[in-house]
Amino acid sequence: MPPIPPITKNLMLACVGIFALQFLFPPIQFWFALFPLSSGNFGPWQVVTYAFLHGGVGHLFFNMLGLWMFGSELERLWGSRRYLQFLLAGVLAAAAAQMIFTAVVGSRVPTVGASGALFALLLAFGMLFPNRVIMPLFPPIPMKARTFVIVFGALELLLGYFDRTGIAHFAHLGGMVGGFLMIRYWRGQPPFGARRRR
Repeated sequence: MPPIPPITKNLMLACVGIFALQFLFPPIQFWFALFPLSSGNFGPWQVVTYAFLHGGVGHLFFNMLGLWMFGSELERLWGSRRYLQFLLAGVLAAAAAQMIFTAVVGSRVPTVGASGALFALLLAFGMLFPNRVIMPLFPPIPMKARTFVIVFGALELLLGYFDRTGIAHFAHLGGMVGGFLMIRYWRGQPPFGARRRR
């Protein structure tokens, strides 16, 4: 196995460390989770900080597994700077989608987790390596990365309408949209003007 590249490794360590801090100092969740605008507890920094918090061990494990699986290779491909830009686009787009959703349904429940950034990475992996065969944990069926992205995107859309467990499905979709738009921006494709690739 190649070593985990530095940004991915540091983000994984930061998320694990902050998860431990959530138990030692619970108010951190009140300050840094993403609260809806109507809640009265929203702070502008929360559109980034929410991604470092997690709601449980399983939530943390699967996000860090995905960050390692997809983020490591993308960081090696893009380099640290572009990789960070892409992650930020996913986090911000996921936050925007979740804030719109909570405003529409009138929810005051805060959002936590790096899942929006993870779904952006998943989308990028499927676009850049569409024929790479991967083996997801659920379901344990080998499939091409492109198929994996389509299946999970459709599943998130479906669950967004029908699931009532509190999972931020539209934030996941927002992360995918943010990642898609970032790649098209880099490529100079619509809705962005033509530009030379760097």
